[in-house]
Amino acid sequence: MIDLNDRFSEKKNFFNRLILIYILFGCLFLYILIKTFSLQISSYSDYELASLKNKTREILLQPSRGIIYDRNGQIIVNNTPSYNLIINPSEITNLDSLLDQINTIISLRDSDILYAKENFKTKSKLNRELVIKRNLSKEEIAKFEVRKYQFPSTFIDERYSRESLYPYLFSHSIGYVGNLSDDNLKDILSKQNLSPRETIFKYSNGFLSGKTGLENIYDKELRGSFGKKIYEVDASGRLLNERETINPIDGKDLYTSLDIESQKVAFKELNNRRGAVVAIDISDGSIVTYISSPSFSVNQISNGLSQSDFDNLIYDNNKPFFDRASQGRYSPASTIKPAIGLFGLENEIIDWDFTIDDKGFFTLPEDGRIYRGWKKGGHGIINLKDAIIESSNTFFFSLAYKSEINQLTNYLSNFGFGRSVCLDCFLQDEGLLPDPTWKMNNLNFGWFKGDTVNLGVGQGYMSATPIQLAYYSAVIANKGILNKFSFVQNENSESKEIFYSENIDDDDWDKIHQSMIGVIENPKGTAGRLRDLKDYVIAAKSGTVELVSTETKEDYKIIREVEGKRDHAIIIAFGPMPNPKYAISVVIENGESGGSVAGPVAIEVLNTLIKND
Repeated sequence: MIDLNDRFSEKKNFFNRLILIYILFGCLFLYILIKTFSLQISSYSDYELASLKNKTREILLQPSRGIIYDRNGQIIVNNTPSYNLIINPSEITNLDSLLDQINTIISLRDSDILYAKENFKTKSKLNRELVIKRNLSKEEIAKFEVRKYQFPSTFIDERYSRESLYPYLFSHSIGYVGNLSDDNLKDILSKQNLSPRETIFKYSNGFLSGKTGLENIYDKELRGSFGKKIYEVDASGRLLNERETINPIDGKDLYTSLDIESQKVAFKELNNRRGAVVAIDISDGSIVTYISSPSFSVNQISNGLSQSDFDNLIYDNNKPFFDRASQGRYSPASTIKPAIGLFGLENEIIDWDFTIDDKGFFTLPEDGRIYRGWKKGGHGIINLKDAIIESSNTFFFSLAYKSEINQLTNYLSNFGFGRSVCLDCFLQDEGLLPDPTWKMNNLNFGWFKGDTVNLGVGQGYMSATPIQLAYYSAVIANKGILNKFSFVQNENSESKEIFYSENIDDDDWDKIHQSMIGVIENPKGTAGRLRDLKDYVIAAKSGTVELVSTETKEDYKIIREVEGKRDHAIIIAFGPMPNPKYAISVVIENGESGGSVAGPVAIEVLNTLIKND
């Protein structure tokens, strides 16, 4: 007999399961409806874009880098086209075999082979092209073209090289370019809402960026902006039709204040000696001549240099990479004396009638230490004007002794010492303007009065760069008013720095000028041998930077047998007087005499600048 209760229970369970199935199918159907709606309507644009990306490929277009000019509109750095032999390293398994095959058709130099081997792994890893040989001749191109079917990963194409027309003249001022690192490339492209990808290169070295000099300082302006080509591709990634081209924006040309002719003269006069020349247009602070010697070829660096050649430059004892013009530290020596004299006038320690009896030495009252002048027996009764003309150490020892060190260093900073003086110099050094705090923090010694006495003749701890010495020269020439220096004049170059003084008037500046004119024109002047090297009047102050302190000339004769221990030669100058247009500084390491060694270099550069005005 069938139990009615069991039948009812079975029907109830079946009904419940049926409802559950209906709910599950209903949810599934609802999900399908929502998904269909999303695909067809609400997210259509997103999927359309994704679909488009799947069937298109963007290829970057490299912009041309800006051309760099001198102040007369002559090209310094250009983009030079050439036909190059290029390989795709990522597609090559045996580089040695490939190079051997190519060498039977196109003669490769040892340096070409070495460069290829040194850069192969890096270029392969980064999926970059590698230039095997540049500047192919028509004959080499023809030989390769008839056999190119043998080299599927090798091709000839036009590429540009970043080339300086004067590769040794502007090595430190203009600088050079090199390859971008992956991180830098990502950063540059991200600012354009782009990402690293396949690129159509204009340059044989691929992605470029400024590494030093103005190429680095103005890299963004010179570089320009990348463009791109958008192609349709098939499932295998093969390019089909070009859909769109967004042209690159080429970099801006850079117009500098540098003067090619004076650069040539400065480079020739330095004659590969270690040193620097910096010349300035006083009217606006523009840098017209900037040479650090010895130099190196920026074209070799920019367009491929083997590791061994690069190492030779790095380990060269003369340090050609070192920018002596803005990074070399030298004691200002006697060139500091006009500034010390102005400090004495400003603080009313002396006036133009003040005199001392220069017996050839100064005795420090505290401990009796002797500070000797360069002239045996001294200069006799001497005032400020004659002390500058004859370069009396004793006069300035005495004046510095009466000076308070913190006041003195603060005053000297007005002339550019101990601070940056250039708006767009690469890695400029601020030199050293020492004071008691610096000495305690760095040497763990207190300041002695003798340190101040040494500072009075530009010796001791104080150091300055050639560009600071040029700034100092220009401040004196322009009577305390001067723009900060720059290679490229723009709105940032227009603000003038003014030397504020309570007790120095125009008459004092004129007398300082006359004193410095006397350094050359006066029969007692320390640079009188420069008198006949020009047909105009200039003001100057020469100096000799002591590297080893000696008591007598006989001691120095022994010291100077080692060239590296000889004194440095230094001079600052400005002219033509009475309305100076240019200021200059010259430093020649181990040149010994500022007047006879550094002086002629300064005169020749000024001759060129003034003649060409």
